[in-house]
Amino acid sequence: MTLRSIKKIHGSEYRPIADLITYSPMPTRSLDMIDPFLFLNHHGFQTYPANNRGLPFGPHPHRGMETVTFILEGDIMHKDSSGHESVIEAGGVQYMTAGKGLIHAEVSSSEFKKKGGDLEILQLWLNLPAAKKMVSPQYVGLQKEEIPTLELDEGKVKIQQLFGEWSGVSGAFEGNFPVSLSTIYLDQGGEFEKEIPAAENIFFYIVRGKVNVNGQSVPFRNLVEFSNEGSTLKVQAEEDSVVILGHALPFNEPVVAQGPFVMNTEQQIYEAYQDYQNGKFGSWNG
Repeated sequence: MTLRSIKKIHGSEYRPIADLITYSPMPTRSLDMIDPFLFLNHHGFQTYPANNRGLPFGPHPHRGMETVTFILEGDIMHKDSSGHESVIEAGGVQYMTAGKGLIHAEVSSSEFKKKGGDLEILQLWLNLPAAKKMVSPQYVGLQKEEIPTLELDEGKVKIQQLFGEWSGVSGAFEGNFPVSLSTIYLDQGGEFEKEIPAAENIFFYIVRGKVNVNGQSVPFRNLVEFSNEGSTLKVQAEEDSVVILGHALPFNEPVVAQGPFVMNTEQQIYEAYQDYQNGKFGSWNG
């Protein structure tokens, strides 16, 4: 057993969006991306009053990437130009492949806007390999009870397995490239170990609480960047905690990102804007 060495710990930058509390650990001035993990926004925790405006993410386009949205508190109503529509509640997860292009909106349900309540939501962007940038858009939204889970350390560690496999439990979603992604809920004192091939990049973000990872104490709203030396993660919760853990082989491909589009060349970005303006991302009926 060789512990994976920690390269750097990255704090989140505060980036509020209207009245939505938002922190982002990636990209920042200290970290561009962890290939193929591109971007993370952490919204909340906050409590909305009754008769609120809810989430501010009205219709907007995407191309060349995927989103995984974690709903810890509150809800999200998703609608897109491919005809998908759902309301996912606390504990649920959304997976959307933008591929060749779509328009979508992510707003709060009418019930949440009327009644208010707690809200904490994270959105992670995954890159798509060059060969799959222009796949057809897809969307799957799953409620908490529809997501496979496993327990470790006598129930003190509960894992939602989203992509890939962990101890014989297969993830809820079928991805466009090999990736493992989990939401991990740890009671204070709960611990786990996981072997991850040294060639794979690790995405490790502490959503709540404080954990000790490979001998280093890290509080919430921090992202741990690992080197590619060693293969073991050893994690113990110093407080009740929530962690997002992902790992995958890097693509090692050029990344050109501009606004909502993530492609491999500047020309492809130009084409994305042209296609969007020419109505090739589908029609929006709000």
